[in-house]
Amino acid sequence: MGITLAVLLVSGSSLAAIAAWDVASSVKPGVHLAHLDQTPGDTAAPAPAADVSAIAGGVNLLLTGTDTRTGQGGAYGTAAELAGSSGAGNNDVTMLLHIAQNHQSVSVISFPRDLMLAVPACPQADGGTASPSSRVMLNTTLSRGGLSCVVLTIEKLTGVQVPYAAEISFDGVTAMSNAVGGVTVCLASAVNDLYTTPPLHLAAGQQTLVGADALSFLRSRHGIGDGSDLGRISNQQLFMAALARKVQSGGVLGNPIALFSLAKAATGNMVLSDTLTNPTTLVQIALAIKDTGLANMVFVQYPTVTDPAEPGRVIAQSSAATVLNTALVADAPLQLSGAPGRAAVLPSSAPVAPVPTPAATAKPSSTSTPASTPTATPGANAVLPSSVTGQTADQQTCTKGN
Repeated sequence: MGITLAVLLVSGSSLAAIAAWDVASSVKPGVHLAHLDQTPGDTAAPAPAADVSAIAGGVNLLLTGTDTRTGQGGAYGTAAELAGSSGAGNNDVTMLLHIAQNHQSVSVISFPRDLMLAVPACPQADGGTASPSSRVMLNTTLSRGGLSCVVLTIEKLTGVQVPYAAEISFDGVTAMSNAVGGVTVCLASAVNDLYTTPPLHLAAGQQTLVGADALSFLRSRHGIGDGSDLGRISNQQLFMAALARKVQSGGVLGNPIALFSLAKAATGNMVLSDTLTNPTTLVQIALAIKDTGLANMVFVQYPTVTDPAEPGRVIAQSSAATVLNTALVADAPLQLSGAPGRAAVLPSSAPVAPVPTPAATAKPSSTSTPASTPTATPGANAVLPSSVTGQTADQQTCTKGN
């Protein structure tokens, strides 16, 4: 979920390195990721350096949240809950963290759970292979072939290789929220959702969310915006931006207890790729974004339109997706030109991040360009079409209830 980014946002200190080494024995065996052949922008995961410094070059890291009820206990242990999702579960949250080669910009791309897309062949735990398909819903890829299948699918969609990945469950989100000490978000109107566990009953105004309430806020769909998964994505972006502001303000970095607790919660509650199981790597990635700056951290929803074949689903919006994919492959900083997502509003009293003037602009061609043929200029800002929603970390937005 959105809180999983906390381990990367707050681990940039010597104490984080000590904490990571201290909890190394609690890290579960890593998942080996398969990758598409001849992927544009291929870079193998570098071996961790002996010293703890920012990782060299860029990073692509997939974060996925499973909705499985298996092992979650409590209210999730009922027969009805387990019937809804068990085992590997569905990847109801899928995000790609992209750190630029020069560490001057960070992009977090959220992919809708209901996105219909092509899926490549995925290796199975028993040694078999799930056949490729031209039309699969994104949130089924975790149960189709585990974390590696989600990575392969996002690689095929975007054209970038993803050497790092992490998976988190409901319990993990709750534990990490407790470790960070909660996140304060703005509500433009009351949020009530009886379909989350626990149910949400939040009054308008500033609300500090921690533990199970933070999980319910991140999972809420019926209580926010238009009740859609796309609205939920913007709510998660709002939460992540608030989390980033809290970290940068010094509230977490100045609290060694909270920092250690977060490192412990991350390693104890996440399934990691084998490229992330060395604690030095986690710290090096954190140090890469330590000084990026809030204005240079962009949260984007992958551009979609309603699926004409199935109105309850979405498909990629070709021209806008081409601009985004091309920018990611070319390592170009993303620049938003549109508004926040469906469940977020900009309060009149909130500071709005100024729109930077790009040195150059990556523009879509008149025809759809495959992700495998990047046209953006490396280092130049890529201005996303106004149809692409999102926000920067220094924009304070407020959730609107439905």
